[in-house]
Amino acid sequence: MSASPPPTGGFTRRIGPFQATAINMSQMCGIGPFVTIPLMVAAFGGPQAVIGFLAGAVLALADGLVWAELGASLPGSGGSYVYLRQAFQYRTGRLMPFLFVWTAMIFIPLIMSTGVVGFVQYLGYLAPGLDQTSGDLIGLGVIALVVLLLWRGISHIARITTVMWVVMIAAVVLVILASVSHFSPERAFDYPSGAFDFTGTAFWGGFAAGLTIGIYDYLGYNTAAYMGAEIKDPGRTLPRAIIRSVLGIMAIYLLLQVGALGVIDWHRMLDPKDVASTSVASAVLEDTWGAGAAQVVTVLILVTAFASVFTGLLGGSRVPFDAARDRVFFRSYARMHPRHQFPVLGLATMGVITAVGFLIGRHTDLVTLIQLLTTVMVLVQALAQIAALTVLRKRQPALPRPYRMWLYPLPSVVALVGWLVIYGYADHNAPGRHPIEWSLAWLALGCVAFVVWSRFEKVWPFGPREVREEYLDAAGPAAEAPATAPGS
Repeated sequence: MSASPPPTGGFTRRIGPFQATAINMSQMCGIGPFVTIPLMVAAFGGPQAVIGFLAGAVLALADGLVWAELGASLPGSGGSYVYLRQAFQYRTGRLMPFLFVWTAMIFIPLIMSTGVVGFVQYLGYLAPGLDQTSGDLIGLGVIALVVLLLWRGISHIARITTVMWVVMIAAVVLVILASVSHFSPERAFDYPSGAFDFTGTAFWGGFAAGLTIGIYDYLGYNTAAYMGAEIKDPGRTLPRAIIRSVLGIMAIYLLLQVGALGVIDWHRMLDPKDVASTSVASAVLEDTWGAGAAQVVTVLILVTAFASVFTGLLGGSRVPFDAARDRVFFRSYARMHPRHQFPVLGLATMGVITAVGFLIGRHTDLVTLIQLLTTVMVLVQALAQIAALTVLRKRQPALPRPYRMWLYPLPSVVALVGWLVIYGYADHNAPGRHPIEWSLAWLALGCVAFVVWSRFEKVWPFGPREVREEYLDAAGPAAEAPATAPGS
């Protein structure tokens, strides 16, 4: 008896390996490194800030292997929602997937809002007289344009994403080439006294802050997994797309970081009045190839920022759809566009929240916004998903796993430690803003919302606990597929 194909929820599998990798990389290398290089230097207090990008890459790769196994074996629309639903249904019913959707409706748009904040920040280089109100209106217009473009079929989106990925590569390559052409090793490695004092609390406090900024820059390595029901041959495509995108972006980030430090004195990045503190890539081009080249590359960076918001909302809008279809979220989110087959309300809601987050980010600092969205994400997605991988191996041993995590459980342990460090240092790195307290309050509110919702729907704990193993059922009695490496 042959195995049935995994459920797709009405989506069509049209996204191939290159497009899946492009979607991930476009989301990862958006405006992030272009605005966070000065933030990373400030966190470490010098050019040793490169450690932050390396640490972020290690965490992203370790966590990416968690996503790779889960995405390959459970390739459904919604990513983490599917994994948590399958793993935790045996004891807590629909609580965990409900909480994930509850938090994802906040942290995914907040990530997108940081991209729009960076877009307006770099636009200020081209228009030095841009005031607060004009910047706010332009940012809101960018968000509206993204939503309008996403109001199309997935075949059109795949082509648009590929074009924007090429523009992203062009932008980073030009910045790197400009850095290489005027690179000064003495400037790049001008470490201050005590830069590598591993015994002091200052270094480890800076490391925790740098790790948070670093993983923020790598966020997006899982974007294609949210679209698992639209991926061709997901058992092979998703692991390859995740791992290749992390390794590729790591190389790009290191070249950008070291290259920028080899052109711009790192002290300039700490001066709020210096263009290097807000538009470091533009400053690099201006100091090497002149103002004209800087303006051209700044335009490419703006397109790159736009692409990251585009791909982020593309994947994120799928999250509430699968939950609503399974009666784990508001039922209206299960409605799809009759012609183009995309989740209508999910896209519209995340567009609105992105706009609100953008306005908040414009009137606060970027570091605090990153801390807030990260702490909310850690509890219900990162930590819970690591546990889900182990639970599923025990609860569903016969589940077909086209890819198995390398060196299991070592990557899970590395990811667990990394996320705990980020969460534990959140209040220290954002004094007076209390991101840990806010994340716990939001989680508690989500639990209250779940109790109210579950009573209305008459499900656990106010009704029977339902166990649905549709991915295991789809495989039928067929033996578990042999594990393959993403690069094979």
